[in-house]
Amino acid sequence: MLQVRELALSYGAIAAVRGVDLAVGAGERVAMIGANGAGKSTTLKGLAGSLRPVSGSIRIDGEEIGHLPAHARVARGLSLVPEGRGIFARLSVDENLDLGAYLRRDRAGVRADLDRMFDLFPRLAERRHQLAGTLSGGEQQMLAIARALMSRPRLLLLDEPSMGLAPLITLRIFDTLRAVSAERVAILLVEQNARAALELATRAYVLESGRITLTGMSAELLTSDAVRQAYLGE
Repeated sequence: MLQVRELALSYGAIAAVRGVDLAVGAGERVAMIGANGAGKSTTLKGLAGSLRPVSGSIRIDGEEIGHLPAHARVARGLSLVPEGRGIFARLSVDENLDLGAYLRRDRAGVRADLDRMFDLFPRLAERRHQLAGTLSGGEQQMLAIARALMSRPRLLLLDEPSMGLAPLITLRIFDTLRAVSAERVAILLVEQNARAALELATRAYVLESGRITLTGMSAELLTSDAVRQAYLGE
């Protein structure tokens, strides 16, 4: 579904991503791991449209989208859960979720998906009228994921969903992502917790200094000496 070829991204004169190739199939779970500053978050920004590529190709179902603004990419099935969650703190949980569906006109479908989000995240149902800025860190992450899902994406991009969360909350978040994946939503996950990322994904890329240096099935990478020493603390 997603095909990326020779993607290059920069911040001014600073090259952050250099010639990245990657792919995500329909309903597939793919992880991207690497050290801080490797270019993982930058890659997601380039895919989502918040950073314009210097060169390269980004295609969804064969259509080139690298020139499109972010909202047009959402319309084509991409949705980003940004690092730091990016919720609207002064709006309620309900209002944040409504904004996730801002491109949709199927009101009955939006209402049905809202109920689905509250099934996935019962804590949000309890706090639906509460200001998002007053939620706990874990609840805010749940809200960020639910808001992204309200656009009915075919590919969910997640940037560091476990950041700042307690281990138990992280487990709940990742269990929910497995449930989302079971509904044929593809996932591209950037995650500093390499073990959790590899255990969730079926396939993964290792990014170093803006380049992909290793790719393979997650089960294989979990047993790779290089990956274990560099990213798993073994």
